[in-house]
Amino acid sequence: MSEVIWGLATSHVPSIGAAMDRGMIDQPVWAPLFEGYRPAREWLARNTPDVAILVYNDHANGVDLDIVPTFAIGTAETYRVADEGFGRRAVPDVVGDPDLSFHLLENLVDEGFDLTVFQELDVDHGFTVPLSVWTPEPGDAWPCPVIPIMVNVIRYPQPTAARCYALGQALGRAIASYQGAGTVGILGTGGMSHQLAGARAGFINPTFDHMFLDAIENDPEKLASLSREELIRQAGSEGIELIMWLVMRGALHKQVRKVHSAYHVPASNTAAGLALFDNRVAQPA
Repeated sequence: MSEVIWGLATSHVPSIGAAMDRGMIDQPVWAPLFEGYRPAREWLARNTPDVAILVYNDHANGVDLDIVPTFAIGTAETYRVADEGFGRRAVPDVVGDPDLSFHLLENLVDEGFDLTVFQELDVDHGFTVPLSVWTPEPGDAWPCPVIPIMVNVIRYPQPTAARCYALGQALGRAIASYQGAGTVGILGTGGMSHQLAGARAGFINPTFDHMFLDAIENDPEKLASLSREELIRQAGSEGIELIMWLVMRGALHKQVRKVHSAYHVPASNTAAGLALFDNRVAQPA
């Protein structure tokens, strides 16, 4: 039996990775964001899992927009860092865990989630930036193997918040039934409120974001009830990425302990949030 020990929700703004890669984290425009990450990073460094699962969306770098799966999982031994048009980031490629990937795939399909399967996949900033938020100096390798779970947040109709939360709950059950890994960490990525194009380009809604940061801890069912239209209305067209936080949260216990949260506006015209939860708390019978 494997145990989910923590869940981390974090934005995956590409400029966050660029700021780290270019040594800009101490500049006034970036320092508050990275200072907000510090307590979470210190805690995570003391709580490295045997394997991690990272829920993210591709940005037409690993897959073509002609084929956009609603949900997908990687089953490869390694995942290359994608070249997004300006060279690959100078971070390690990702080591996978095919055995756990297949166990998750089998169990999720049996629960009614028909996932697309990637036996080869390049991962872009949606994947590597959260890894850098977790581990800013990975050296030659990330702290543990990482399994990608991809969610469509780009093309309508995106999966509903309720469906993503249900996927997370099924994911938690699948992890608990696996005998091969002791501890698991789960990252849910994307958001917070932002809109990159159209009449509302530059839109940010701190009131909604703070509500979301509170509810993701204490009332995830409230967030799971939000429609696509309400999410886009309140968080912007790209803010719908927050449904990926719900996959992470669904895999955790109903009651969790918040280790740390942070919020910063703006990071490249985006509200950037972070929430870290310890899942190792006593549960009611």
